[in-house]
Amino acid sequence: MSLFSKKQPILGPSPVEGKSVVLADLDGVVYAGPGAIDYAVESLNSVAEHTRVGYITNNASRTAASVAFHLRELGLDCAEEDVVTSPQAAMHLLAEVVEPGSTILVVGGEGLTYELEKNGYTVTFSAEDNPAAVIQGFSPELGWKHLAEAAFALNARPSADAFGGTVTDAQGEGIPWIATNMDWTIPVARGVAPGNGTLVSAVHTAVGRLPQVAGKPELPIFEEAARRFGTAEAPETALFIGDRLDTDVMGGNRAGMETVLVLTGIDQPKQLLAAPAGSRPTYILGDLRELQLPYPTPVTNKDGSVTVRGATVRKEGMDLVIVSRGEDKLDLLRAACQVIWDSGLAIFGFSVPEELYC
Repeated sequence: MSLFSKKQPILGPSPVEGKSVVLADLDGVVYAGPGAIDYAVESLNSVAEHTRVGYITNNASRTAASVAFHLRELGLDCAEEDVVTSPQAAMHLLAEVVEPGSTILVVGGEGLTYELEKNGYTVTFSAEDNPAAVIQGFSPELGWKHLAEAAFALNARPSADAFGGTVTDAQGEGIPWIATNMDWTIPVARGVAPGNGTLVSAVHTAVGRLPQVAGKPELPIFEEAARRFGTAEAPETALFIGDRLDTDVMGGNRAGMETVLVLTGIDQPKQLLAAPAGSRPTYILGDLRELQLPYPTPVTNKDGSVTVRGATVRKEGMDLVIVSRGEDKLDLLRAACQVIWDSGLAIFGFSVPEELYC
């Protein structure tokens, strides 16, 4: 989606204007570790006064109820039904490949076991119980022995399933394998730590195939949110806020939503400037206070330069040139992103001033 139009005013509508629901990622958007990110709680509570707010998380270590409780502790007005988790989305994938009541091997924590038992499945942590499928999600307690059990189960010879056929995976023979998400990293209080994607990759290396994925950027979690919040027929009325281009923004774009990249988590200016076409957000915000402010619209000038309020950037050959800095460094970033994105060229061929990404 283009961020500018010559006919648009310099200041356009706020990101939340006209939306029926605002959906926020959690890690890197609302909190980092147990503590709230600056301005997140008061900003989302303010939005909730006139627009429904929901939360979508790839983190499978906790139940929706425990997530909602944590959000209330931080000061957010949040009920369990306002939280959509990747284990909830994974249940829909699981129901398509195994019979209800089947035994499922879990590589993960309470968030997974709760949803499985709630949906009538039998939980095991051992490949010796001949599980019908493996489901894998993040838990800080996971270790080698849990990953090994997954490999043992996935490398076992296929057997007849409850529907009378042979259990196969889309990428080869074997029982189904579903991952809640593939986030390579997760932001925590002390910094950036390995996420579920790194643990899934370890199993993938051992078994030689890949899982189906329920969480962002894949569609199942967004489809679960659309069912929950009533936007299936009008996805453009939902706004999704994330801190990652490769999961949050890409997934929201795929689902037909408008997207926000907020610079309080994983991805920063350097990643934005290099964002590929499918991962470019509709809005770039410094923090969530800007959700309800008129958004500064990038405007393309006759010479091909892009202006965002007082900031202007243009392309000269393969050099990115700052024409004017304006009063807000974020406007300069927005203008630079638009110049690069509109060029159709990869950032790696450009000479980019360091102040644009530092």
